[in-house]
Amino acid sequence: MLALVAQPGVAHSTRVADVPDAKLVEGRVPIRALEIGVCGTDREISEGVFGVAPDGEDTLVLGHELLGMVDRDGYGFSRGDLVTATVRRACSHCLACHAGAPDSCLTGDYSERGITRLDGFARELVAEDPAQLVAIPPSLGRLGVLAEPASICARGIRHARAIGGRQPWDPERALVIGAGAIGMLSTYLLRLAGHDVWTASRDPAGDPRAELVAACGAHYVSTVEQPLAALREEVGGFDIVIEATGNAQVMADTLSMLRRNGVACLLGIDPRQQTVELDGPVLGVDTILENRVVFGSVNAHRQDWLAAVSGLDRARERWPAALERFVGLRAPLDRFGEAFEHRGVKATLVLSAQ
Repeated sequence: MLALVAQPGVAHSTRVADVPDAKLVEGRVPIRALEIGVCGTDREISEGVFGVAPDGEDTLVLGHELLGMVDRDGYGFSRGDLVTATVRRACSHCLACHAGAPDSCLTGDYSERGITRLDGFARELVAEDPAQLVAIPPSLGRLGVLAEPASICARGIRHARAIGGRQPWDPERALVIGAGAIGMLSTYLLRLAGHDVWTASRDPAGDPRAELVAACGAHYVSTVEQPLAALREEVGGFDIVIEATGNAQVMADTLSMLRRNGVACLLGIDPRQQTVELDGPVLGVDTILENRVVFGSVNAHRQDWLAAVSGLDRARERWPAALERFVGLRAPLDRFGEAFEHRGVKATLVLSAQ
């Protein structure tokens, strides 16, 4: 069968290749991949800077953002059901994984579909553990391909609320920095929760992503026209900040964007060797006197997947035309290069038109 594969550690090794058919063994559900979302992690693996092949293998099947269709009845699923699947799998020897929370694995020995030690979903047929499957409602349809990035956002927001809720707290204003898939989905989930949201990006005010921000009732800010520091002064700070640019300096700057008791969640990743700057009083005075918190978040718990799917379906009902525009490019598997180069909110690879 055809699959999108790469050799981790080798730049530009990504290609479409024949791989062995999926082993349809007892205890696994056959899933026919319909659509696979593409993100920065896939690009990093393709560029040779990330990823780990399965034990004993040189190549890794890519694809961790799955929308699939059940191919055979069984284990509580029916043929034709739309599903997605979790990405991170437990290490099986730490407290968090034993508690069913591999998103908080304490050892780092976890595996991840299409990323670390476990082949991904960008292949015609996948055999999956039914416990890892998450149902996609028919009403959501092809937009179910957004479930994985939305689950990342849902986890970050859940943890921000848990941290803020350690004391009396009534968050009103939220700032999302970055207008890619993570930033845009965070914007919509925060709007669904009733927050007044500002979304900041370098794109000009007339950019299509600015229109998507406005479509859900959030405020768009071009940081070229209004720097974050000026926005903070104008608004008075934020209760929740979601950083989704993948820029370490912006991550440090989130601390200065918070108001009293504010919480900032870092969802971007920036592996570059660099020095970042932070005004001393922001760290040495404001963070302490105003109980500010900055934390990082990655991956998602099953409850976050369920919350993400529910949130996407509610967003589809409330802003149907806008959510459809999140996927700006759908390309066949052999045109993966176009999807990797796409810089809109989301690009996907289509394996089946069913």
